[in-house]
Order: sequence, then structure tokens, then C-alpha cells
Amino acid sequence: MDKTALRKKYKTLRNQLTSDQIDDLSLDLANRALSIPIWDKSYYHIFLPISKQKELDTQYLLHILQGKDKHIIVPKSDFETETLQHILLTDNTPIQVNKWGIPEPVSGIPIPEASIEVVFIPLLAFDTHGNRVGYGKGFYDKFLALCNSNTLKIGLSLFQAEEELIDVLPTDIPLNYCITPEKTYIF
Repeated sequence: MDKTALRKKYKTLRNQLTSDQIDDLSLDLANRALSIPIWDKSYYHIFLPISKQKELDTQYLLHILQGKDKHIIVPKSDFETETLQHILLTDNTPIQVNKWGIPEPVSGIPIPEASIEVVFIPLLAFDTHGNRVGYGKGFYDKFLALCNSNTLKIGLSLFQAEEELIDVLPTDIPLNYCITPEKTYIF
């Protein structure tokens, strides 16, 4: 299935959701995440949601990670190189919304990709084989290519998997899991 068509479809579906619906779905998704075997790790990478894109709210997962005393890493985007920096989230990490509407750290302690054990990945769509569709800039594919081969890649989606296979590129890195409010997919 064509990624451009999927981006349009899922952006439209997201835009139809109310803030309350997104909040409820995000809470359901976080509760579902508790049942997958990932909680013995130490370093977790998680995105901060772009509210204008109606992304799921990761605050519930953040609370779980904080409650389990995990090291939380958040991305900082570099749009010139289309890469991500990875900053340890602490009580003192200043967060600011950039010009693209992405909340991210202004500064902080950088964490190397090799240290990251679990990555929660934002996406627009995914299929039943773990292929995913994001916004199309390749930030996460570049990042995931630098992680260890045993780093767990977990997609977070408000919607269920597409049955039809998504067109993939050689640089696309598939998921190990995808969590939705209704189901957890294992690939």
C-alpha cells in the first residue's frame, strides 16, 4: 500500500478525534503497554507528542517510566540533517516547542544510541508485518539504524494495523511490537 495515501488517510482519521478521545485512547494504550515484556530494561526513548498533529499523548507512558525509575530519553530534531539527538529527561531538562510544533529539550545530557534499549516510535500507520509509516522524513529510520540490533522498537498507534502490506524501502526498519488502545501486535 502506498505510504502517501496512508499518511493522508490517517491524518484525516486523527483530525476527526476529539481531545477527550485522544486522552482516553492514550490512557488505554499506556495500560496495554504494561503487559509486554520490556520493563526489565533501563534506557527508554520516548517522543513528546505534537498536539497540533493530534498525536497520542505519551504522558501516561512517561508516568509509568518515571514510576519504575527508568532513564527516559527524549528526541531533539535537527531538520538540517534530518537526524535526532537524544537527551536524558530530568526534572531540570528545559522543554520548548520548536517552530514545527514539536516539544523537545532545549539542552541537556546527550545519550548515545548504543545505550538505548527501548524506543517508543510515533507513527501514522503500520501493517501486520511491523512495517510503519511516519511523516516521511526518515528521522526514526536513521536513528534506529544506529541503535543496537537488540534494541526493542515499539510503535504507538491510535489505530489498528493495515492488512495490506505497506511499500517499504531498504532503509525502513520494522517494529518489534506495536501497541494500540485495543491490541498489542508482536512481529
